[in-house]
Amino acid sequence: MAISNKPIVWGPFAAGGTLTAFLTPALILLTLLAALGHAPDLLAYERLHALSGHWLAKLAVAGVVFLSLWSAAHRLRITCYDLGVRADTAVATVVYLATLLASIAAAVFLFRF
Repeated sequence: MAISNKPIVWGPFAAGGTLTAFLTPALILLTLLAALGHAPDLLAYERLHALSGHWLAKLAVAGVVFLSLWSAAHRLRITCYDLGVRADTAVATVVYLATLLASIAAAVFLFRF
């Protein structure tokens, strides 16, 4: 049996897709409530600012960003293949490198403060 790297690609893809599917609607709803002035006291600016200042919260946000970007990159790679772009190695290199660079940029931004 040949050794495959598919679990390395599919694991973060599945985790990112699941995480994004659960978190994105909740974040949209909470952002909408905050914009309309109906945010609960637990989501007040001072509390969220204090929470986001903790290193563990920053690490969690960086993880969510990475997994969401990885899921999007993998979907884009498969979509390109379905649309007839058969240079899979080049497409995979570009989308995964972009994901890595965007994740590093997000982590630098988060841990800068």
